[in-house]
Amino acid sequence: MSQSLSAQVAAGAKPLDIITIGRASVDLYGQQIGTRLEDVASFAKSVGGCPCNISVGTARLGLKSALLTRVGNEQMGRFIREQLQREGVETRGIVTDPERLTALAILSVENEKSFPLLFYRDNCADNALSEDDIAEDFIRSARAVLVTGTHFSKPNTDAAQRKAIRIAKECGAKIVFDIDYRPNLWGLAGHDAGESRYIASDRVSAHLKTVLGDCDLIVGTEEEVLIASGESDLLQALKIIRSLSRATIVLKRGPMGCIVYDGPISDDLEDGIVGKGFPIEVYNVLGAGDAFMSGFLRGWLKGEPHATSATWANACGAFAVSRLLCAPEIPTWIELQFFLENGSKEKALRKDEAINHVHWATTRRRDIPLLMALAIDHRSQLEDIAEGRPELLARIPAFKALAVKSAAEVAAGRPGFGMLIDDKYGRDALYAAGAHRDFWIGKPIELPGSRPLQFEFSQDLGSRLIDWPVDHCIKVLSFYHPDDPAELKAAQVAKLRSAFEAARKVGREILIEIIAGKHGKLDDDTIPRALNELYDAGLKPDWWKLEPQASRGAWAAIDAVIEKRDPLCRGVVLLGLEAPYEVLKDGFAAARTSKTVKGFAVGRTIFADAAKAWLTGSMTDEQAIADMAARFKALVDLWLQLGETKAA
Repeated sequence: MSQSLSAQVAAGAKPLDIITIGRASVDLYGQQIGTRLEDVASFAKSVGGCPCNISVGTARLGLKSALLTRVGNEQMGRFIREQLQREGVETRGIVTDPERLTALAILSVENEKSFPLLFYRDNCADNALSEDDIAEDFIRSARAVLVTGTHFSKPNTDAAQRKAIRIAKECGAKIVFDIDYRPNLWGLAGHDAGESRYIASDRVSAHLKTVLGDCDLIVGTEEEVLIASGESDLLQALKIIRSLSRATIVLKRGPMGCIVYDGPISDDLEDGIVGKGFPIEVYNVLGAGDAFMSGFLRGWLKGEPHATSATWANACGAFAVSRLLCAPEIPTWIELQFFLENGSKEKALRKDEAINHVHWATTRRRDIPLLMALAIDHRSQLEDIAEGRPELLARIPAFKALAVKSAAEVAAGRPGFGMLIDDKYGRDALYAAGAHRDFWIGKPIELPGSRPLQFEFSQDLGSRLIDWPVDHCIKVLSFYHPDDPAELKAAQVAKLRSAFEAARKVGREILIEIIAGKHGKLDDDTIPRALNELYDAGLKPDWWKLEPQASRGAWAAIDAVIEKRDPLCRGVVLLGLEAPYEVLKDGFAAARTSKTVKGFAVGRTIFADAAKAWLTGSMTDEQAIADMAARFKALVDLWLQLGETKAA
């Protein structure tokens, strides 16, 4: 625990809203839908496990959440920790187990009712959670602690959760119990019965009953309420739970919504606060309960009426069942509000373009408020410099790797830097850039110089993009002018649209570069008109890359278009077009007045002279690196200086 957090606790503050305790796994969900797990060929990876998912969901909905668990000292354990940090979840309670592996869960969607699920949890890390892992000051830092049913199934994890409950109650924190019943994790079913939701067990029921009296909120499905009570009749089960606990009880009923019981249980099952469900097509039920709990906790911990909490919970659950994965599908607060205000014409929410855009744009892997990139993705220009000579063409990959060294030298570990690198000549450069984890990396897909736009190598983007690292951004350049002939514009837009759809399908960011000045007049309304036309076509890229504008008025008009059409856009980066430093200086100054321009991606201004000299052998590696670094640094210093002047 950090000193600042400890100090807050010592002063009586509660810096965390919720600590969730228990399972943390890596989910591998089959990407082929409608087939047996035996026949799945590829999988999507995400964090998983009920409390892990809830920690993500509550963080996305604006709560300060933390996870208390164990992960292995290996790549999967580090993935969980890093992903939770990206989501804004406090990870100080995650213990690294040096002896055990991180748990895995593998699932397929066979049909709308069958979801074969395998748990790889034999002596896994989170099952080794112990009382020693429960730090008193950490528990005292939260307003509420969530415990989960599965982690009462083993003596050591049971003791750990009970210690957390005891500390939380002593400091006035609330106890939330997610019954989270998985029969095979209690040893009641075989390994292939992971999707089984209910097997009656007197042993399990007797054990869970001992937890109920300590709880302030108990949440479960009909089957989970039955197992927690030991009864076979639902109404009687609720009455048994009420006899043992004064907690608010939330009964989850899937597509029928939920019922909240905050007092005595009458003889009418419907005699509670009924939260209506949302008519959503079921795609995968796994994770729906975790999304539901996240939504309910957002309301409950913020003091909202139960009806409001139930509405948020049901909506979050609807998002989860309409999408494939668990934690990644839970909505953000912005997305939830968008859905509640606007609804959806789609029963399958995953097909709603407007909602999908809000979800994508509010769950990006990291914030990038500043981007200063060295562009070395040029192919035809370097081929021209090499004059087509085979011996010089063969040297281009090594030159691009030198450019990475020059950019890294300027960046010096600072954030806000990146590179544009192609995968025709840039494989070695891409590997080198990938070693700098803070680097933003963009890769082109267009056939150089094509107008109308064509893709390089193949027009089948899906098969190409699936091989890309998840944090590589697609860059596509289109020579597009709003005064172009209608037929040409239609062809350009269709190609850009296919690139955009491919990017969203495979989960990669996309930068669309528009150059209008080469094929028509460039005045103050040229680019604003072009952007409006592209937005009309349904294009909402993560980034725009635009040529320098002649006036500040042009940038103001561009700002207005982006802020109106897509306020969630990351912004604009400025391109260079081989302009000399003095010309770029004026372009930078005008762009710095823009609200949406976040930086630049300049290439030939930086590398052209070095490329000519190095390829022909008149410049050494060290000289080429120094030359490019000096030119790149001059642009970086200029951009940052102009930013300081603007701020002043």
